[in-house]
Amino acid sequence: MMAALSAFHFERPLWLLALIPAVALWLIARRGADPLLQWRRVIDPVLLPHLIAGQDARPRIGLPDWLFLAWAIAAIAVAGPAWQREPSPFADAKPAVAVILKVTPSMLTQDLAPTRLDRARQKLADILAAREGASTALIAYAGSAHLVLPATPDGGVVLDLAKALSPQIMPKEGEDLGAALALAKRALAASANGGSILLLADTVGPDVTVRPAEGRAVPLTILALQPPETEIAGFEQVERALNASVVATTADQADVAAVVRHLDSGDAAASTAGEDQGQHWREAGYWLVPLLALLTLMWFRRGWVLA
Repeated sequence: MMAALSAFHFERPLWLLALIPAVALWLIARRGADPLLQWRRVIDPVLLPHLIAGQDARPRIGLPDWLFLAWAIAAIAVAGPAWQREPSPFADAKPAVAVILKVTPSMLTQDLAPTRLDRARQKLADILAAREGASTALIAYAGSAHLVLPATPDGGVVLDLAKALSPQIMPKEGEDLGAALALAKRALAASANGGSILLLADTVGPDVTVRPAEGRAVPLTILALQPPETEIAGFEQVERALNASVVATTADQADVAAVVRHLDSGDAAASTAGEDQGQHWREAGYWLVPLLALLTLMWFRRGWVLA
């Protein structure tokens, strides 16, 4: 209770200045409605109440009082009284992810039936289903990196475009993973609650140069598209340089669950900062609206205004 009282404030306190003309008009109306005012200058104030007939029948609360009460309630409501925090709109949001899909001839190898590229799409479909509603960007790379789709919560569009990718449409042969990582980081720059990168690749060539990212580090998860019975190899360079988490492909959903855990954790520091910045005070002025409506209904009574 004391904590709520200490946190009580008005979101728009300048609206309380509307009470000043309300008080002034109320005092003027009260003085004008006083039938004794014009006689107090000529009759002794002690005798005046006894010389006026019908004084007891005058209502104690008149129309000016009700007008002032309605005005005051409206001003307080619009000023935005608040004492509780509004839950952050990002509190339950899943961190965004930039998916990097390797599209090279090696991804057409059939040791992961039907091909490594098809298995990558299948795993991506499961990951998107598990993270429904999360913003996802899609980047394809071979000898060059390309943004296929900016971050969007529509997983169906992401999957449809991923299915349309093939080595034949890539403009340049090779493996420019560094450019793909830089492009993924730029795709996540506008994310309000952090984000991470998911790399779907079978191998990383020995000639690939991966330098630590400048600025804020973005978590990297790698789904190694290699047969389950083989030992994961070829990702040590990326794993050391970028502190990446490598997940081996499995025949069941264990790999998908592991990837989803990494992606949902996202950038914890950035996500927490985003929640703090996104917090708002919960206004309680709307609770005064029913009372204001009841006072307004009194104006519809027959003879109320003339009275």
